[in-house]
Amino acid sequence: MSEEEIKEHSVEHFLDLVKRSRRGKFKIYIGMSAGVGKTYRMLQEAHALQRNGIDVQIGYIETHNRAETHALLDGLKVIPRRKIFYKGKELEEMDAQQIMNRHPEVVIVDELAHSNIEGSKNSKRWQDVLDILESGISVISAVNIQHLESLNEEIQSITGIPITERIPDKVLEMADEIVNIDLTADELIDRLKDGKIYEKSKVERALQNFFRSDKILQLREIALKEVAHHLERKIDIEIPKQIKLRPERFLACISSNAETSKIVIRKTARLASYFHAPWIVLYVQSSSESLDRIKLDKQRHLINNFKLATELGAELLKVKSDKITASIMKVAQEREITTICIGKPHLNLFQVILRTTVFNQLLKNLAATETDLVILS
Repeated sequence: MSEEEIKEHSVEHFLDLVKRSRRGKFKIYIGMSAGVGKTYRMLQEAHALQRNGIDVQIGYIETHNRAETHALLDGLKVIPRRKIFYKGKELEEMDAQQIMNRHPEVVIVDELAHSNIEGSKNSKRWQDVLDILESGISVISAVNIQHLESLNEEIQSITGIPITERIPDKVLEMADEIVNIDLTADELIDRLKDGKIYEKSKVERALQNFFRSDKILQLREIALKEVAHHLERKIDIEIPKQIKLRPERFLACISSNAETSKIVIRKTARLASYFHAPWIVLYVQSSSESLDRIKLDKQRHLINNFKLATELGAELLKVKSDKITASIMKVAQEREITTICIGKPHLNLFQVILRTTVFNQLLKNLAATETDLVILS
């Protein structure tokens, strides 16, 4: 790196520090499911802040007509919602611009994973929250664990319910504080039976589907792990280590196999998140997968996986080469990768590696550089 580049890097780093100091603080209440009490706790905190002289206002809250929660709105300032006509109906959205105009010290924003009405400035509420934070306003928000992008498929396999509204993992990583609202399975089911989550007519169906002890226990474990990992990342960043370890860098290798590539991307995102490490998604395009040979549906799935990788915080690399293994090695060496992640054996990429004599060379290279190879299933 030249002297000029070092100076430039130093200026960029300082600017980043300045921006972060001006940015609002971000707190997220996270829960294993609806009904654990996230909204209730946010409103309790709003009252506590107000009693201590903090200008706190409600940007968006959804009480779901729960009497105890709704009662906590009394005495708090509520910023009116923006009314929008969409497909012949009058709908309401959070008014992010009005929040920034009023500029309270703290704003409460519920349902972080919400998708905005078509035509809004941002397509997702979490994007509105980032704008609010950048304007210097602190935000307290809430989200359920099933809305986290990298956990989407794992949680869908547990609940059997597809989750369309999701937030990238990077949103959680940006939080200054994450609080898990934890209940036992029995406590949550009792709340449901008492009509504190859904109206009575929906209780029996909920008990037979989502609100079963086995599902709740699995979701609870995932939520607890996620908050624990956030705490570990925070400690890792804020408390200097006496021994400097080699920083982790992950390389996710994908092909045009849509489903396996999606798994590799999501699982590598989780690994990178646990280690608070940068990661790269590498697609090596062989001549057999050139645009004039690959089917349109495969092209579409590939583009969607590129988009998913970017949303989850990866750097995307696309390389044209028929020497797939050699290309992986080259990127791993140049980018000082510590862990290479590939799909399970039926993945085309893996078959290519096994069929070539370069595979042994890859293993030797990984051993020499102390690089790990992870096969994700």
